Amino acid sequence: MSNQISRDEAWALLREYNKDAFHLRHALTVEGVMRWYAKELGYGDEEEFWGIVGLLHDLDFEQFPEEHCIKSQEIMRERGIDERIIRATASHGYGLGCDIEPQHEMEKVLYAADELTGLIWAAALIRPSKSVQDMELKSVKKKYKSPNFAAGCSREVIERGAEMLGWELDDLISKTILAMRNCEEQCEFKEEE
Repeated sequence: MSNQISRDEAWALLREYNKDAFHLRHALTVEGVMRWYAKELGYGDEEEFWGIVGLLHDLDFEQFPEEHCIKSQEIMRERGIDERIIRATASHGYGLGCDIEPQHEMEKVLYAADELTGLIWAAALIRPSKSVQDMELKSVKKKYKSPNFAAGCSREVIERGAEMLGWELDDLISKTILAMRNCEEQCEFKEEE
């Protein structure tokens, strides 16, 4: 499967449009989570593709928040990036200003896991360990039920994503915790990178 963009090229493109450590760490987290899901769901031969989609999904968010998932399509097309990557990254904005509905299982995973990774990470940061390694489903669910906690992470999108996948919410949360545990170390972003 040709991605027409290497992981290193995708990272360089992301860095061109994103400087904030928070956004870069989120991109690395979603990349790692997508790679884990690719292997977990039987798409191991597409792991690189899933990872690049995860890495680039918020390409335009930092500089163009009002055109999120729209401007990124323009930027990627100007670079000649594979239309499948463009479509997949844009689909996570479905119903939030973008009309590209997630269809492939990978697009549905991205849609569901993007917001959820933010909520799980916020819950991890208030733990003594500041890590997902000791995070449990019940801890996330407790925070999930509090609308003021990580208020920017849409519970509606997370639930719609679980529904698209045909998964119970608890399954989505549990799997995403495992995915984040698996990639947490690689997601440490250092300013000098």
